[in-house]
Amino acid sequence: MDDKSIANMAVLAGEIMLRSGAETYRVEDTIKHILDTACTACGDASATGRSDNADAVRTESLVMLTGIIVTIERPGQEAVTVMRRVHDRGTNMHRIVEVNEISRKYCAGELPAEETWKKLKSIKGRQYTVWMYNAATVLVPAGFAPLFGGGLREVLAAAAVGILLAIIMTIGKRLRISSFILNMICAGGVAVAAMLLKAWNPILNMDTVIISGIMPLVPGVAITNAIRDTLRGDYISGGARVLEAFVTAAAVAIGAGVGIAAVNVFWQGGGLL
Repeated sequence: MDDKSIANMAVLAGEIMLRSGAETYRVEDTIKHILDTACTACGDASATGRSDNADAVRTESLVMLTGIIVTIERPGQEAVTVMRRVHDRGTNMHRIVEVNEISRKYCAGELPAEETWKKLKSIKGRQYTVWMYNAATVLVPAGFAPLFGGGLREVLAAAAVGILLAIIMTIGKRLRISSFILNMICAGGVAVAAMLLKAWNPILNMDTVIISGIMPLVPGVAITNAIRDTLRGDYISGGARVLEAFVTAAAVAIGAGVGIAAVNVFWQGGGLL
């Protein structure tokens, strides 16, 4: 496999990991190991890219939250550079594990390059079906309600709010609504539903239902990865992840606030509270 193909394969592996929520340093490490196989491909260096002539082939990778750049440079030849823009990101630990396993086998010589490319291309975008995601979206608010001091009423109300949340998220993703707007709509829907349930059952703890209902929207993984990237010295990616988490949290807060305000306005100045 030539340098261009190896670079494309490394970028593909990195893109899958980055889109699945992997830390920047983990993505760079995986890409670097795959790129270093270009050294052994022409007998210039060992599998780790180190030999007596270690400068014969230089491989570099730069990963940021929104893009990947890799380079393979040989003396006397034009450097091979591949850049890939990454637009959408989420959380899918299963895909990260799959890429790690495939890349380790490839770097260890257990998988040929062509088969490695096919396996990377065959990694599915979803591990679970839509209804399983929706079921989890319903169960998560119901599970958090007791942690926030709720009783059986709050658990059932949180599950009902979770059903609405699952419907909104499913429709929004199919319509390809931007994540910021979708988070606002979801949080607003949760707040409105909780206030209507409060009007129907006055002894219901509305705050517990709202907090439990927005828990599936909280950017916990993004915050964790931001801290890990920052501690590793990847300040650009760490700062970008912090900003991404802040924007998501802001969208949830704005949506919930607008939902509460809208119900108060249309329900005679706050009679539900």
